[in-house]
Amino acid sequence: MLNADQVHSLGFPRAVAALRGALAAGLDPEREPSRVPIDTGTGEILVMPSADHKTAGVKLVTIAPGNPARGLPRVHGVYVLFDAETLVPRAVLDGAALTALRTPAVSALGVDLVAPPGAHRLVVFGTGPQARGHIEALRETRPIDSVRVVGRDPARTAAFADSVGASAAGAEAVADADLVVCCTTARQPLFPGSLLAPEAVVVAVGSHEPDAREVDAATVRRGGVLVESRAAALREAGDVIQALDAGVIDAGALVTHADLVQDSAPARPRLIKTVGMGWEDLVIATAVVEAAA
Repeated sequence: MLNADQVHSLGFPRAVAALRGALAAGLDPEREPSRVPIDTGTGEILVMPSADHKTAGVKLVTIAPGNPARGLPRVHGVYVLFDAETLVPRAVLDGAALTALRTPAVSALGVDLVAPPGAHRLVVFGTGPQARGHIEALRETRPIDSVRVVGRDPARTAAFADSVGASAAGAEAVADADLVVCCTTARQPLFPGSLLAPEAVVVAVGSHEPDAREVDAATVRRGGVLVESRAAALREAGDVIQALDAGVIDAGALVTHADLVQDSAPARPRLIKTVGMGWEDLVIATAVVEAAA
């Protein structure tokens, strides 16, 4: 099995390039199979398949909310990659490491597509692996020279901030941020959208459940929403679903990464909401295996 170090050795720039290349070549996320959630009582197992002309694969990832209290990671998983023509297994990868690479890479692609080139002030909500990955990925994407971290536990937040060359802050820090990234398990908005600067771009990656959201209606209505696919967002993105149900936006406000990569979108959204999709895992897993060959 390719371990976490081998997966992460691909790096965010190559992961972002692989995603952009797949979309530019015509990959259609709207045709992707739905994620299958399995409730275990103590968490869930997610089954995420995908296939293209070159490879096929499936990720089995577990999410156990009680694990941090046990001193264990919240997310575990494996990814199995197959040759598309023969269906012979090609590799098994650490699924948690793949997720930790894939999610920030998708966000970084979105930021590169919609954020001003000079965006340099970053605020991150969360102190886990996704927060760390997003800081690294966005430093590779924009000229970030200021990073502030907002967390629930002051001691943990201070330690995390120190480890990534950032400073601890409160939610009011979003007021002068160019980029705001939400990497939390929150089920209610983390900050008032009214605080945001007009050109600030917000990234929300923390949930894939219709009844959970990290941003409020004011954040959603600011200028469109960038999503991985409209179908996936309407199934799983609580930030989007709740805004649609409240009449804050309509489905026409949803723009996809594919729209922007293929230059068919009329606007550049200021909210990026992702839930994670199988095609992203497949594209990046394939890139990892080919780079390791």
